[in-house]
Amino acid sequence: QVQLVESGGGLVQAGGSLRLSCGASGRTFSVRAMGWFRQAPGKEREFVAAISWSGTITDYADSVKGRFTIVRDNAKNTVFLQMNRLKPEDTAIYYCAADNEYNPSRTAGNYDFWGQGTQVTVSS
Repeated sequence: QVQLVESGGGLVQAGGSLRLSCGASGRTFSVRAMGWFRQAPGKEREFVAAISWSGTITDYADSVKGRFTIVRDNAKNTVFLQMNRLKPEDTAIYYCAADNEYNPSRTAGNYDFWGQGTQVTVSS
């Protein structure tokens, strides 16, 4: 099994920044592509960003493109999501996910492992 633990969430004013981290432990050789998803109250979980095993391929939802950046440190089994120019509509629980495929996916069902989530709240 693989355990994913997110951190870095919190309360921030609109226009501010947060950096989320997701550390993987356990059978980390199963972890290749990684992604971030979010779920706001009353809404379905949605794709935010994903990164390939090598880190050379990234993908972003249109709503966050140009504001969020996903990077990874394979030596530390960690993926980061730098979130800048945050908006109130970014408020959600953010989940880290890991896939055993090398290339990133926007489909939540493709991911094999999930973290418990971290709350991000952006005030207006």
